[in-house]
Amino acid sequence: MNQPQNGATTPPNTGNITAVHGSIVDICFPHTLPPIRTLLRTGDNQHIALEVLTQLDEQKVRAIALTPTQGLARGMVVEDTGAPLQVPVGDSILSRMFDVFGKPIDQLPPPENVEWRSVHRTPPPLSSRSTQSEVFTTGIKVIDVLVPLERGGKAGLFGGAGVGKTVLLTEMIHNMVGHHNGVSLFCGIGERCREGEELYRDMKSAGVLPNMVMLFGQMNELPGSRFRIGHAALTMAEYFRDDKHRDVLLLIDNIFRFIQAGAEISGLMGQMPSRLGYQPTLGTELAQLEERIANTDAGAITSIQAVYVPADDFTDPAAVHTFSHLSASIVLSRKRASEGLYPAVDPLQSASKMLTPGIVGERHYHLAQAVRSTLAQYEDLKDIIAMLGLEQLSQDDRNAVFRARRLERFLTQPFYTTGQFSGMEGKSVSLEDALSGCERILNDEFKDYPESALYMIGAISEAKKPEPEAADA
Repeated sequence: MNQPQNGATTPPNTGNITAVHGSIVDICFPHTLPPIRTLLRTGDNQHIALEVLTQLDEQKVRAIALTPTQGLARGMVVEDTGAPLQVPVGDSILSRMFDVFGKPIDQLPPPENVEWRSVHRTPPPLSSRSTQSEVFTTGIKVIDVLVPLERGGKAGLFGGAGVGKTVLLTEMIHNMVGHHNGVSLFCGIGERCREGEELYRDMKSAGVLPNMVMLFGQMNELPGSRFRIGHAALTMAEYFRDDKHRDVLLLIDNIFRFIQAGAEISGLMGQMPSRLGYQPTLGTELAQLEERIANTDAGAITSIQAVYVPADDFTDPAAVHTFSHLSASIVLSRKRASEGLYPAVDPLQSASKMLTPGIVGERHYHLAQAVRSTLAQYEDLKDIIAMLGLEQLSQDDRNAVFRARRLERFLTQPFYTTGQFSGMEGKSVSLEDALSGCERILNDEFKDYPESALYMIGAISEAKKPEPEAADA
């Protein structure tokens, strides 16, 4: 903002609109040209916010609207705020919901005792980053055993429409926020308003809202607003990490919508698109956001991000660029979802950099490899089974199929967040219980149990053997 000098306030730097193209506005500043990323205000009561994207010449800038531009006309006065977009930080933002401007959207008064900080900040330098690798348990069997997450790392939930990304993300919030001592931040980028409202109610009823902050730039908002909401969330997360030395759990739904908003802005600016219609600056924009999520000596920001995969095509540039930033990739499969195997995680496509003997230990590593190779063997045999039937397989292959089918069912799990729909009480399973269950199935301890006995249970001790009479019948 324009600071007083020698006791007097300098008049604000103003310009005039020369052109309006939907969300793109050209403004002429005859005196001082505002720097890129400066926030501008115009309209009645200064209610329309614009952000400078590029400087066209010595007097003209081109800006993107962060709010609807109805009523804008050529010649209207635009005021330079002298600062970039800012959001509030402080302990009083906990348990609140905000928009991209840091305004509360939970129908409560604005938080008090807050400091306003720019949403544009540089990533922490390499010298201040922590080099320790630590596993972050979620209570979900298939993730903890086969795709362990990293404390201070980034994990992606990849999948097409309707395979359960948001449900899995919500379940992780439920399981982790309860025993996670730090702060949780939920950032909704370009997703449905309904999901945000439901999440707020669920978190309130679960009693975990006091340590949570929510930010939303929903799909009905302009691309400029959706593009900046992720940066706003990271500024809040960095405050709790660097100033309060607390661990932060940052949940983003959906990172693809951030890329999509960037593509929309790029198109509005008239830039030539690159492959498949994406913006040419896709890699840079994603890196500016993702590199701020880091583990430092002060604390860690652990991020779990839902990533929509267009048309289930994992070679799409949005998915490819996101993969390169992650320490764990959890791929959700439509085929498994159609078979009723929830969570629909594909164990053969999902991967984690944490799954090494030096980090998770020899036992966990070898068990995960054995589970994966058994499931891979079953996948290879499926064509033969479909054509010739199970009877044509050798006894060893048949045993591998029986083990794999039991493992598939054991790795399903009832969720707390879907209990009202499924009628099953949610289960959170410790890593030791999940590992011992897989180990016992691989050792054929459950070959006399029907596959259904292992479906949608928590620990392996919940598997019930049928009565002999029932088995004979």
